[in-house]
Amino acid sequence: MRIASYRVDNREEYGVVEDDGVISLDRRLEGLPTLFDLIHENAFEEARAAVEGEEPDHSLADVSFLPPVRTPGKIFCIGVNYANRNEEYDDKNAAKYPSVFIRFMDSIVGHEENVVRPTVSEQLDYEGEIVLVIGKTGRHIPRETAMDHVCGYTLCNEGTVRDWLRHAKFNVTQGKNFDKSGAMGPWLVTADEIDLKKPLHLQTRVNGEVRQDDTTDNMIFGFDFLVSYLSTFATLRPGDLIISGTPTGAGARFDPPKWLKPGDVVEVEVPEIGLLRNTVVDEA
Repeated sequence: MRIASYRVDNREEYGVVEDDGVISLDRRLEGLPTLFDLIHENAFEEARAAVEGEEPDHSLADVSFLPPVRTPGKIFCIGVNYANRNEEYDDKNAAKYPSVFIRFMDSIVGHEENVVRPTVSEQLDYEGEIVLVIGKTGRHIPRETAMDHVCGYTLCNEGTVRDWLRHAKFNVTQGKNFDKSGAMGPWLVTADEIDLKKPLHLQTRVNGEVRQDDTTDNMIFGFDFLVSYLSTFATLRPGDLIISGTPTGAGARFDPPKWLKPGDVVEVEVPEIGLLRNTVVDEA
């Protein structure tokens, strides 16, 4: 299933996307008003039953997409997780463990919403990534069962304000959390729809130009390792998000750098998940 969160007629809803329409779930599943609640209660089978034989309530053209999970407890981001990204940082040493940082939900907009370049910087950059959505609570999760804790996948443009990454000596929090600097969506694809035996092909385009093009075969730390590793120090709970890392080709790595500017259209695509599209605007 593809499950989207969206706004229509000044009301927030969520529902199953089928073809060019969406079947509302919050109207059909009592006590489950949001996708976060559906995930928390592991009610995916109830969702399937609720939409069987139903006609769409809305055309996709009539809804405004929101980030699929509106209230995640935690958003983990993984840095430098594709082969050759160490070279981008002039570091030839293989990492023993993943780099981890945190994003806040205010920094994320939905599919087709505008991504905002802040007034204090012209160095807004893109990073296309696959997002794991946790569906089952766990701590000290073995790698062998790690993917049992993932209920679905979505996409992220993990927008970064590059010159704010190193305002302090040891962290990147500032440059990763400007309001509305990144995006997530277009929807959650349930885990049963994704065959992890096959590599997922991730591509990022800016105004149609391919900038990032790689597969999950080139990840340094795979999905199962990330779930297991993060659960070593933090309890993973339903609705938590793991943004799993970006391939080479971000704008900062060009000479001269290719920063995003107003009017640019960024597309992040994985065929099995969908296409996330956003236009860049300047902060008002």
